[in-house]
Amino acid sequence: MPVFHSLVSNFSAFGLMPIHEADPWRLQYFAHVETDVDITTEDSDAWQWYPTHQWVYDKLAVAQSQGLEAGPHGTKPPCFPVFSKPIVNLKGMGIGSRVLRSQADYDAHAAPGHFWMRLLQGRHVSSDLAVINGEPCWWRHVTGKPAGEGTFDYWTIHAEPEPEIEARCGAWIRKHLAGYTGMLNAETIGGTIIEVHLRFADQWPDLYGAGWVDAVVHLYETGVWNFPDTDRRGGYSVVLFGPNDVRYRHPPSIFIEAIKRIPGISSVQITFREDLAPELHAMPPGGFRLAVVNSFDLAAAVAARERLKEYFLKPLSAALAKAAAAAM
Repeated sequence: MPVFHSLVSNFSAFGLMPIHEADPWRLQYFAHVETDVDITTEDSDAWQWYPTHQWVYDKLAVAQSQGLEAGPHGTKPPCFPVFSKPIVNLKGMGIGSRVLRSQADYDAHAAPGHFWMRLLQGRHVSSDLAVINGEPCWWRHVTGKPAGEGTFDYWTIHAEPEPEIEARCGAWIRKHLAGYTGMLNAETIGGTIIEVHLRFADQWPDLYGAGWVDAVVHLYETGVWNFPDTDRRGGYSVVLFGPNDVRYRHPPSIFIEAIKRIPGISSVQITFREDLAPELHAMPPGGFRLAVVNSFDLAAAVAARERLKEYFLKPLSAALAKAAAAAM
């Protein structure tokens, strides 16, 4: 397998890593990896590294490959509502996505590089899978509990299979991704694919089980998937959002270590960079993502989030109350 070098996903402060990860709070899952191959968790890398298959990042092409009604802005939808988003978005986080409920809505939000598609109904599922020469050989499925405006309360990492998704997506992968070997992430609504990524979801690899990251490395090294998956358990990835346009600071490491010692907690991520202005982070409209808690126990994860919430938001509430009192 060829060795590539990322243009965007290696922080000089951490040096080159075989798993190319742009977010320093997720390097904790890959620090032990030693390999001569490069593996990415970033769409910007994957788009460059896999030219034969990079077309999957064209969401309009993915929609049309399934026979969905869809077209670029400037073409007329047959009816409303429709869903609108960028044709290509390598940043993620639902940037620029919205429901258009009328022609007037469409006219108001028409934008170059965006497209409309039929508004799908059903469960929104994110699926990670291992693929060998276009053949899926391992699946894991995740659903989110929306909290509005592109944010999520938490994600559930399911232990159970999803036969309909695996059948429909598997057939699409065999048809359109022959020759691809590596990890794949597919997002579906009601079993219909809405997005495809040539990488795995990097928010919860610790919840896939001991040895999973090593199996991923082995796949890229040898083209063989070897993960027994005998201890598959359900898990939860609980998210904390705060108000946008606030300059937050990281908690002390001793505070984070205390949270990680709560029974059932697997890992904690502080999901922003202190050295970047808030507006330079890719965030959904509904809030600024502050932290993620991964756990096999939902109650423990929610309790941990409350402790993080108190750290981040209690001083902010006090400052706002003081400012309001001064303005009277």
